[in-house]
Parts: sequence; structure tokens; C-alpha cells
Amino acid sequence: MSGSYRRCWVRCVAVLGLLAGLISPTFALEKVRVGVLEFGTVNWEMDVIQTHKLAEQQGIELEVVRLASADASTVALQGGAVDMIVSDWVWVARQRAAGQDYTLFPYSNAVGELLVKADSPIKTLADLKGKKLGVAGGASDKSWLLLRAVAQQTQKLDLQAETEPQYAAPPLLNELMQRGDLDAVLNFWNYAARLKAAGMRSIITVPDTLEGLGIQRDLPLIGWVFSEKWAQEHAASVNGFLKASYAAKQKMQSDNAEWERLRPRMKAEDDAVFTALRDGFRAGIPACFGDKEKQAATDTFRILAEIGGEKLVGKATALDKGVFWAGFNLPDCTAKP
Repeated sequence: MSGSYRRCWVRCVAVLGLLAGLISPTFALEKVRVGVLEFGTVNWEMDVIQTHKLAEQQGIELEVVRLASADASTVALQGGAVDMIVSDWVWVARQRAAGQDYTLFPYSNAVGELLVKADSPIKTLADLKGKKLGVAGGASDKSWLLLRAVAQQTQKLDLQAETEPQYAAPPLLNELMQRGDLDAVLNFWNYAARLKAAGMRSIITVPDTLEGLGIQRDLPLIGWVFSEKWAQEHAASVNGFLKASYAAKQKMQSDNAEWERLRPRMKAEDDAVFTALRDGFRAGIPACFGDKEKQAATDTFRILAEIGGEKLVGKATALDKGVFWAGFNLPDCTAKP
């Protein structure tokens, strides 16, 4: 090998080495650990993100940590085992009032619904008087408190005192309702979807209760929750994940084939349940979260605090502005107030 040829070869190797350095692990993906309920509907979105590598497209390595319960998810977040969970902004407000720095970006508008059997004589909230009413989430559940508020305001009816509330887990409530052991049931949206697919009739939805209280009805009650300090230190990763979440929802909104792929995860008993779950998820996808929605949240918090008291909201007396993460906007909302 001549000297000039050898020098040329060495220079080429050096250039190739430099290029390899530019595309190697110097630009490794940053991991974001997301805690989700083991059998929750959030898993459907996580599946879409992972299948289509939507997180990687945003420079993120997504690690999904499956947890047994809502309590386990908040413990995991507080203990640093995960970076994000899905929870509600009332919990975030309570934590901020206690000195924590959690913040939230909306995940879904999908919430509960009050149902009766198709042939039930119950037509309005007033007809619930003296009836046995199943309630998911316990006595301090936000949907139950809002239902109580609208019944008191519109019907002068104290549901806590003038019905027989039965608090139980959502699957058990569905079973009791189908057996005829309850006159009506207030259950989470995915369990309500199954009952509607079985022919049960809706009396009122949580968005209806908000509207009855003079509040904007399409208000997200749950969202992605994370530490504000962590988010400020990892702003690109937080916003990248939220972009991936949005992209997954857009695909789920418009692509029926994607839902057919997800069907085994959904454990739908039949076509009617499958369709109800798909349509319920789609109806809950937020289009915007701006000043109007934040004001609606403030108004809703005031009502919940009045009814639920310190047991629900802790030391919070108003909705802290920091409850909602301001570092990201939904693309459909950027031109809106």
C-alpha cells in the first residue's frame, strides 16, 4: 500500500468513525415510566403508542408499569417508582395544598353515568327517592358528589339521605344491577358502556350533571399526573410523551381497524359491548383545554369542596393554578383561548 493511499484510507476511517459517533448512543432515548392500572382502559392507548413506536418518534423510551389499583398508582408516583400516572385534578389540588408539586395535563373527558333497567319506572332524579342506588368509587367519588349537587339544586332531593346508597366495586355493581338487586347504578364509563350494551337506559351522565350545575359539560376530570419539578427538568420528554399520547388518540378516533387489533385487550363479551367501549373511549377524547375549561374546573372544584369537604380536598380552599401543566397545548386547541 503506497503512502498516499494509506493516508487516504486513514482519513476515510476517521470520517466514518466521526459519523458513527454522531448517530450512536450519544442520542439515546430518554426513558419515561408510566404507571397504569393492570386492567384499565389506559392500556389500550399504551398499546397503540408502543405498537406504532409513537414514543420513539418523540425521542422517548416508554416503560409501562402495570399496577394493581388506583392507590397503588399514587403510591408508585409518590415513591418515585414511576414518572406519570392517570389520576384526577382534585387529587392533584389536594396534594398541592399539602406541599407537593404535582401537576396534570388532561387525558380524558370520559366519566360515569347513572343507569336503570329499560323497563324501570325511574325517569328522573326525583324518582330515585327511596330507591336502592349503587355507587362506584365510594362516598367521596366525584361523580357521586356532582350527582348529589345537581339533585339538590334541581329537585331539592338529598340523595345521601333519601336513597339507599350501596358503595361497591364497579364489576360487583354491574352484577348486582343485572340481577335486579339495585334500582339504579352510578358507574364508571366503561362499566356503564357494558350495561348500556345489555339494554339498560341512561338517566343522566356526569357531563349532564355539570351542565345542570351551570358548568361547561366537556370538562376532563382525569389526566396525566407528574411532578412539576421533574417536568421542568425533563420538559422535552414530558411534551414528547404528551404528543405521543395525542397521536395515539387521533389514531383511535379515526381508525376502526386499530380497534379491531385492540379487541383482545378489551375483553368485550360481544359486538355490542365492543362498539360501546370503542365509542365511549372516542367520546372522551379531549379536543381542547384552555381558559374556559380551566374556569369550569375551578367552578366544579368549588362545588366538590362544599359537598365533599376536607375529606375530599384536604387543605385546599381553591383550585391552585399550578394544578394544570401549562407547558403543552393540544394541537387542536392552540388557536383557541
